[in-house]
Amino acid sequence: MGFPTSVKDHPTLRRAVRRLDADLGDPRFGRTLTRCLDDTLARTIRPMPDGTAFVVTGDIPAMWLRDSSTQMMPYLALAQDDTALQDLLLAVLHRQFDCMARDPYANAFNDGPSGRAHDPDDLCQDPWVWEQKYEVDSLAFPLLLAHRFWTATGRTDHVARTLRTARTVITVWRTEQDHERLSAYRFRRRNGPSSDTLPNAGRGTPVGRTGMTWSAFRPSDDACRYGYNVPANLCAAAALDGVAELSRHAHADELAEDAAQLASELRTAAVRHGTVQHPEFGPVYAYEVDGNGNALLMDDANMPGLLSLPLVANVPTTDPVYLATRRFVLSPANPTWSRGTAAEGIGSPHTPDDHIWPIAIAVRGLTSDVRTERIDALRTLLATDAGTGQMHESFHKDDPSHFTRPWFSWANAMYAELALDIAGLGTRPLWTTPPSASRAPRSRVS
Repeated sequence: MGFPTSVKDHPTLRRAVRRLDADLGDPRFGRTLTRCLDDTLARTIRPMPDGTAFVVTGDIPAMWLRDSSTQMMPYLALAQDDTALQDLLLAVLHRQFDCMARDPYANAFNDGPSGRAHDPDDLCQDPWVWEQKYEVDSLAFPLLLAHRFWTATGRTDHVARTLRTARTVITVWRTEQDHERLSAYRFRRRNGPSSDTLPNAGRGTPVGRTGMTWSAFRPSDDACRYGYNVPANLCAAAALDGVAELSRHAHADELAEDAAQLASELRTAAVRHGTVQHPEFGPVYAYEVDGNGNALLMDDANMPGLLSLPLVANVPTTDPVYLATRRFVLSPANPTWSRGTAAEGIGSPHTPDDHIWPIAIAVRGLTSDVRTERIDALRTLLATDAGTGQMHESFHKDDPSHFTRPWFSWANAMYAELALDIAGLGTRPLWTTPPSASRAPRSRVS
């Protein structure tokens, strides 16, 4: 049996569309939801001879571990009684696990040993690897998907492979807790902007030990200014929370203890070293720190970012530091935030100035407790698609017809998640219990 290529007749989706039509009074919202979900199934999924599924991110012919996870997340809302969708999600997970076993430092892969790479001069010459930009979140997102798949469906036939993969991830993250002394990873690229390579002979800027795990690149695939990306570390802790729960279910008690211990270390260190005192907003999470007293105050539209912490990092929506950080990142104080005649929102240094990302608009809606704010976010997404019926990577704040990436499946998935959430089918956990780690501001803002 092949993988599904459409969900337009799925009874759960049809109910969601009817509810959107009734609540919002405009059939375009439901049609766009169906189109986004069907586009991912019909155009990005490639069944492989080994039974796995390769997922392109859209107009780039490679599979990103992070992107492919987020592309699958909306289908969790439809998968409970749909074996075909469950089998597809499993096939994607198994492909991700194969990739992570091959090279846990790579962020994106080819569909075979084609030798096709983003830049043939990269140090990594593995023909399976599209790009070896090491990003903490690239290891975290498949683990998040694996846990949420179990929660949504009750299936356990992926648990053994999930736990084997988790052991590899824990080894890498512990190595990168002491990057300067233990890590052999290097990344150098001769062509392109400085954000596309690492300084210091490919090692990155110096860092001090904090208990966080080091990352070379951000979720945007841009180089970190400072080596500890705070939202990625909190996301990694959440992924380990899921590993610990799955391990206990599988009676893998030693792994459960290891995962829980590392999650605690990462979360405690991210809070202690990644919280800074802002003169206007008070204690807020920094985006990056280096463990040597420097911190970068901004947010990036890619996930995990600071705005998305309740979605991907088990940070409570009621957490006062998150709420202060949210006020910061949704204000002109955040250098990536902009307001125009078409929309306001968060962008990224990865795209041109004055460009807003639909992903961040969707995240703003998904992390809001106010229904009108969630609906406003969905309306903004529909109003800024330039009439294409697709979400783009980014668009100009004054003119959505000026956009980057005409086909970006991750953004389509985020529209779908927000629409399903508004229709009462949200699957992302929003945490309300406070974390136990202390929040002593430590770093100097830059």
